[in-house]
Amino acid sequence: MTRLHADELAIDAALVRRLLARSLPTYADLPVRPLLASGSTNALFRLGDELLVRLPRQPGGTAAIEAEARWLPVVAPALSVATPEVVAVGEPAYGYREKWSVTTWLDGTTPPASPVTDTDSLADDLARFVAQLRDAAVPDAAREDPAVSSYRAGPLQAVDVDLREAAELCRAIPDLDLDLDRVLVVWESALAAAPPAHSAVRWLHGDLFTENLLVHNGRLAGVLDFGGLAVGDPTVDLVVGWEALDPQGRAAFRRHLRVDDATWLRGMAWALLVAVLTFPYYWQSMPMRCAARASMARSVLREAS
Repeated sequence: MTRLHADELAIDAALVRRLLARSLPTYADLPVRPLLASGSTNALFRLGDELLVRLPRQPGGTAAIEAEARWLPVVAPALSVATPEVVAVGEPAYGYREKWSVTTWLDGTTPPASPVTDTDSLADDLARFVAQLRDAAVPDAAREDPAVSSYRAGPLQAVDVDLREAAELCRAIPDLDLDLDRVLVVWESALAAAPPAHSAVRWLHGDLFTENLLVHNGRLAGVLDFGGLAVGDPTVDLVVGWEALDPQGRAAFRRHLRVDDATWLRGMAWALLVAVLTFPYYWQSMPMRCAARASMARSVLREAS
């Protein structure tokens, strides 16, 4: 498994088998094989033909595993697209100190790293997903649960310093083809137009990028990884429009969601923030992710011109 973090936990198929045998013996005899496309948050292992094991890569990952197990069943009934079902949550053992989960396996393929030209159907499906999640009822318990609180659900002003520090780090990346001065101009325009606090109390995915989407025949077949599920301002979920869709598809996406100018500008700013934070951290370890984020950021800058 490729090491992505300085505090990366030791995880391999042998550990997964031991954890299953101890915590979930019902699944212990199923074949276990690592997925090459493991994410940056969780190491992924196929379990038989119908299941997936997800283990946090870093200390503290238990919180996202528990939050997903608690709240995904609450929001999933409001969604018309397939989402993984959390079958079980396993306990720490054998020196691995985090909880982990077994979910159902969803078929489909990940969209390409850069937008394709025929995206109208995908735009409709993505808009429907964002709207359904945004409009799902938020129980009082979720409003009070810190596990579904995220910086991505808050105001842009709270991450202004992070954007500026990351942009400076990006200037030291020689092969990064991105106008960072223009990034700051667009960011400052969004800050000026954004309210200093948010009053929205809506569900959001929080990590709605192509690596967490599944498509089949040009349609959205599934949405993965609800570990970033949060309650607050759902504007950050608009970022998928710049990563997954071409300009025509993006216009349809915006039209279906009825997004006003100020909110659309904040969505652009979130796309730039996520991209700029990605480059210094993952430039060497996850080049495909960085390429997708760079393409997304350039799409934002072209639209903002």
